[in-house]
Amino acid sequence: MRRADRLFQIVQYLRGGRLVRARQLADRLEVSERTIYRDIADLQSTGVPIDGAAGVGYIMRDGYDLPPLMFSRDEIVALVAGARLIRAWGGAGMARAAEEALIKIDAVLPKSLRARSDEIEVHAFAPEMTDEVRARIDFLESAANGRNRVSITYTDAAGAASDRIIRPLGLWFWGKVWTLVAWCELRTDFRMFRLDRITGIADTGDTFKAEPGKTLKDFYRQMEEHGHGRP
Repeated sequence: MRRADRLFQIVQYLRGGRLVRARQLADRLEVSERTIYRDIADLQSTGVPIDGAAGVGYIMRDGYDLPPLMFSRDEIVALVAGARLIRAWGGAGMARAAEEALIKIDAVLPKSLRARSDEIEVHAFAPEMTDEVRARIDFLESAANGRNRVSITYTDAAGAASDRIIRPLGLWFWGKVWTLVAWCELRTDFRMFRLDRITGIADTGDTFKAEPGKTLKDFYRQMEEHGHGRP
């Protein structure tokens, strides 16, 4: 859990005027009591009305609420446009998350800014994003996150097909084209695969470790050494 999320959860647990001990918070959030003491001190320093002490417990005075998120117009445009682009061009899971994000952004905006959000005329349409393509994006994103080896059948620009076992490392979107950066065990080197040229894909059931020379950082370093920079 991110620290910002943990601080938010602490505030939620302290609502209601009940005395809550640090041990209870630590158990709920799966951290040490020392971490809770530090988090409480940081919240108090920012003006959150929490009373109490270590060894006694903590209570939050009634009437406190988290301040609403405030965005400038340009920030709203960036957030809404970005979410709409992912909704159009992302995987199925990404698209659902983008839709939820738009709903949450709209919910926390003050009424005056909500009207601005509705007026943003930035849209994206991607009829070529079939359910199969979206599922493939989600599958590879999950494989990269979980470090799962994947078996693919890949057709190169010349039309030659080959079967590969790869270690997915990350996805990049170039505008209508998604590519996967991976360590290819057939070529024993990094490769970038266009997702629209992958004709077959399956989970091998094996995981991989971040070995020196085969990580995303190593790929970036290799790109920079060849003067290409990051994709």
